[in-house]
Amino acid sequence: MPESKSANVVRAIAVVGPTGAGKTALIQALASAASGGAGISSAAAGQSTETHFTAIDFMGDHYALIDAPGAVDFLADADFVLPAVDLAIVVADPDPDKAVLVQPFLKTLEEMNIPRVLFINKIDSARGRIRDLLEALQPVSGTPLVARQIPIWENDKVTGFVDLALERAYHYEQGKPSQIIDIPKDLAERETEARFHMLEQLADFDDALMEKLLSDVTPDRDTIFADLVNETREGQIAPVFFGSTANGNGVRRLLKALRHDTPQPKYAAARIGLSGNGAYVAKISHAGQAGKLAYARVFGAALTDSDQLTLSDGSTQRPGALFALGGAQTKKVSRVPEGDIAAIGKLDPVAAGDLLGASGAQKIKINFKKRFPVYQLAIATKDRKDDVRLSGALQKLVEEDAGLNVVHDQMTHEILLQGQGEPHLRSVLDRLKSRFNVEVSTAPPSTPYQESLRKNAEVRGRHKKQTGGHGQFGDCVIQVKPLPRGEGFQFVDKITGGAIPRQWIPAVEAGVKDAMAKGAIGFPVVDVSVTLIDGSFHAVDSSEHSFQQAGRLGMVEAIEQCGTVLLEPVEKLSIYTPSWGTPKINSAVSAHNGQILGFEPREGWPGWDRVDVYLPHSERQNFIIELRSLTQGLATFEAQFDHMVEVTGRRADDVAKKVQASA
Repeated sequence: MPESKSANVVRAIAVVGPTGAGKTALIQALASAASGGAGISSAAAGQSTETHFTAIDFMGDHYALIDAPGAVDFLADADFVLPAVDLAIVVADPDPDKAVLVQPFLKTLEEMNIPRVLFINKIDSARGRIRDLLEALQPVSGTPLVARQIPIWENDKVTGFVDLALERAYHYEQGKPSQIIDIPKDLAERETEARFHMLEQLADFDDALMEKLLSDVTPDRDTIFADLVNETREGQIAPVFFGSTANGNGVRRLLKALRHDTPQPKYAAARIGLSGNGAYVAKISHAGQAGKLAYARVFGAALTDSDQLTLSDGSTQRPGALFALGGAQTKKVSRVPEGDIAAIGKLDPVAAGDLLGASGAQKIKINFKKRFPVYQLAIATKDRKDDVRLSGALQKLVEEDAGLNVVHDQMTHEILLQGQGEPHLRSVLDRLKSRFNVEVSTAPPSTPYQESLRKNAEVRGRHKKQTGGHGQFGDCVIQVKPLPRGEGFQFVDKITGGAIPRQWIPAVEAGVKDAMAKGAIGFPVVDVSVTLIDGSFHAVDSSEHSFQQAGRLGMVEAIEQCGTVLLEPVEKLSIYTPSWGTPKINSAVSAHNGQILGFEPREGWPGWDRVDVYLPHSERQNFIIELRSLTQGLATFEAQFDHMVEVTGRRADDVAKKVQASA
């Protein structure tokens, strides 16, 4: 038997899926059906960039619905939200060719062990068999997809369904609850076959049920529903429903299934590692006059505004204020029931992913991996007086957005805004302007080119200056030679006989390094060995400064004599793509002066490949845009610096011209 529900316990359900599948429409339809409406959505297709929360009540139960972004650029916004939910609904299109689009969502849920069901939306536009759709969907799911329904077709159009667990047929009514009808005679054999297949799938995880099936014993309805509930909760199966949010078809049936099948909050609490009473911080928001808000789900017992919470650093703090969520509006409350999601004010030390315990500090069990930033922009304030405001605004945005990163590049001296794609960073820039009134200029990140010497040289660096009184005198002889790539800088002291006093030899090295900061083209010089072999000094006029200048002059002369080659950083990219996209990506890599290293199946992702490549840093900026255009928005990558490579010919000339033009 399904376990009984606790009174006043709120269930949290996330609605996820690719852009255009109808996630927001489904939430609207569920809200409409829950309130006694037609279960029809008026939501227009669009792209959500942030996670949204909605509260509904149905048959005495309260639900917190979470609308997660569907576009790959904004998926990170839900990374910290999903672990706290009881169940996720994955919304899919009825077109089998679009089955692969739901795989990233299913994989994320599987990795987090979050119970899930599939809702096939737009069933009124389906043009093929549901069986074919399920066959296309099954390879992208790591768990068996269990059809809870089969369609009733009339004139190539789905007009209703048979509930396999209840063994009841329903006819769709436009804007009204579906009507119970007799199972069509021509569907009886198909219904029997489909129901037995469902039972076989359930029996894979229930030996007692398997024994009944082998003995031709018909299992009772309570056993079937208990298995559906338990196996869904354990992530062993993913039940499949279908309907149309535009017409209100199948929405109430889904809502009733959610009422019975959604696990209790205690299972989510155990999954994230929260024992006893407390709350899990799912999202941070800086909401104008309200200040910093921590969106948290409450577990164990109700949370009141007088409770003391133990923060992740072990300190204790009372909530500044509690706000109930109901869509766009928040309402201040004194109590939040178990399972509900509330905004907690004035908990400045907390971050998304923190556990707030009423009985002590605890550590989350889920291992979060921050998404790799695949697109970046160099930013600078249009007005220098906004520099301080920019810093504060970026700090708040990074707190709110798990997919955003800000880096101060030490080589190019740029502030880099890093994110999940061009649309993502465009939305961040919009928020900078609208919320914080900070306008910035943007540019592609500079490539951190370097230079190295072409040949060996021996030079003298002499600094002599007489201005009256003590003068300045430093004299050194250095030998320079290029080193293999990646060897860096070596300084060797071979001074004998006190030609240069020991205390001033470090100054020579410092001067050499100063000169290496800018080579013949204009970039830092690397992979060089410098050997100090001789020099002279003046008992009165020599000083640390004098020998630093001598070292600098000597290295400047060496760079001029030797000439330099231009070096470009090359990154190693691991590109993740559906297998059908691999040939396209191979061509794109070649077009961007990259090198294919090899490819292999992506571990744990059936039908996907991992393609390893070398790609010049200068080619990466818009590479993600092309990858996604070739793979229906699915491909992504991770990158790391690998080595420097010499740039020759026209490309080297073009870089030198750009440096000269900007000088």
